[in-house]
Amino acid sequence: MTANVAALLLQHYVDNFRRLPWRSTPGESPPDPYRVWLSEVMLQQTTVAAVVPRFDRFVARWPNVQALAGARDEDILSEWAGLGYYARARNLILCARQVARLGAFPDTAAELRKLPGVGDYTSAAIAAIAFGQRAAAVDTNVQRVVARLHGLREPSRSQIETAVFDMLPEGRAGDFTQAMMDLGATVCRPRAPACGVCPLSQHCLAFRSGDPQSFPAPKQRRERPHRYGVAYWVERDGQVWLTRRPNKGMLGGMSALPGSEWTVALPGDANAIGTVRHVFTHFSLDLHVVLKLEPTGEGWWHLISELDRAGLPTLYRRAADLALTRQQHAA
Repeated sequence: MTANVAALLLQHYVDNFRRLPWRSTPGESPPDPYRVWLSEVMLQQTTVAAVVPRFDRFVARWPNVQALAGARDEDILSEWAGLGYYARARNLILCARQVARLGAFPDTAAELRKLPGVGDYTSAAIAAIAFGQRAAAVDTNVQRVVARLHGLREPSRSQIETAVFDMLPEGRAGDFTQAMMDLGATVCRPRAPACGVCPLSQHCLAFRSGDPQSFPAPKQRRERPHRYGVAYWVERDGQVWLTRRPNKGMLGGMSALPGSEWTVALPGDANAIGTVRHVFTHFSLDLHVVLKLEPTGEGWWHLISELDRAGLPTLYRRAADLALTRQQHAA
């Protein structure tokens, strides 16, 4: 079964593969490890549609790992603004510099795993796609495909990895890994899987059950705690006062509006002109935007007309837009 499944999957990939800027065409030489690594880091918790234009901008500015390693932290963080999950950007910087010191990316999952920000999945994906190594790259999509194929409601990671290893064809690790990713993203979707066009449906135990969507069993969602904070809009002569967040913690190292800590208590400032709500992975936040006359903390003046180049993450860009909109209405 496993050889037949792999053959069917690879043929489907050849016929339907997604053309993405970090990939090679099926059957061609593996892509540049730098491009594979950068794409995998960007794709963590972020959609392909959002990543493609940002990836193109990154590689146009820093075409290889040596160029990225030599860039200023502030420039990389600014270019990352809007992609979210900013710990990825900080690890990206550390990883690029470590690889530059090594002279090249390691070519095994075990050695790649030692790099900053490179976990089990990312190391296996780079090893398989960029170096053709036999490695089981298990992300959410792959886990879902394998769980449905084998009819597993609550599979362990080791079960999934073993199943992937059993299916891996000799000499096609990269294509197979990307084929699994594509199948999970476009056909074997979490909801309303397109079983009618799936090349593996006749081998799929979840499909035979009549309710493939119930595999694997959904996990219970935890309720997110809620926090509050204040962001100050300090404007003078067409400029706004910006600060940089501490390197550690949420949005670490990113440019921002000055403001308070984020706490579970409502802020005491009653002069808010509006509130921005933002949902992070582990909590939601109400950020109250308050006009202020004098700068707060260390920072710099930035032209409002060039705010797009300030590298503000989405939360603070929305807060800035709110302040500008309210002022325009008040004028």
